[in-house]
Amino acid sequence: MNYNLRTVRRGSDPSDNRWFSKESVLKLQKAQVEVSWLLDRGYKMHSIIEMVGNHYQFSLRQRNALQRSTSSKVSCEKRKSKCLPFSCISEDCIYIDGFNLIITLEVALSKGILILCSDSTIRDIAGLRGTYSIVDKTHLALNLIGQEFITLGIPKVKFFLDSGVSNSGRLKNFILEHSIKWNIPVEIELIPNADPLLSKMGRIVTSDSIVLDSCLSWFNIARKIIEDYVPDANIINLSRAISL
Repeated sequence: MNYNLRTVRRGSDPSDNRWFSKESVLKLQKAQVEVSWLLDRGYKMHSIIEMVGNHYQFSLRQRNALQRSTSSKVSCEKRKSKCLPFSCISEDCIYIDGFNLIITLEVALSKGILILCSDSTIRDIAGLRGTYSIVDKTHLALNLIGQEFITLGIPKVKFFLDSGVSNSGRLKNFILEHSIKWNIPVEIELIPNADPLLSKMGRIVTSDSIVLDSCLSWFNIARKIIEDYVPDANIINLSRAISL
């Protein structure tokens, strides 16, 4: 396999040092308490982020981090209750939101901004909407995925990739090339939109909040891989919002 891939710092912005400085993170954590309080009382996220973001004069990336990291108390408890322990992951196939997992790990390997969220997931703020290209970190991310699968004794995996995203077909072939070394059955399906399908399934792998709200059960694999293999990942802790 020839990996002559473009070097990219996925999920980074030149102003991140300012927007996510120690002082700025403290301000985000304070704002998150307010966002959480309003969510618990039925206010809509879009209106909350606009109001709180304007009050604190947050940048677009800071607002994105705040929105992606914060959920109502009910939503957090529901998602956590459906998160399966890794002790049962070897019992059957797992079903993977491919772009979601791979991009999160690419950002981790790039030392881009990651958010430890109130529902225990780790999410990126890369903002790749419909566009994707294979980069040098894709190769590294797939190696870590395979290493974790082998360590956990997963018997079979199935990836779902959104066919409308650019280079989804190329990524499918790239995953299959890497999976030869994993010594487990790997299936990859290109479908128009993976979210509605995953939302009805159990034993899934994603950090997508809408999917987590509806799925039967899930594994928090992205966070485990990052904690196991990427100790220097740039993680902003927005996981401890407490209602006023």
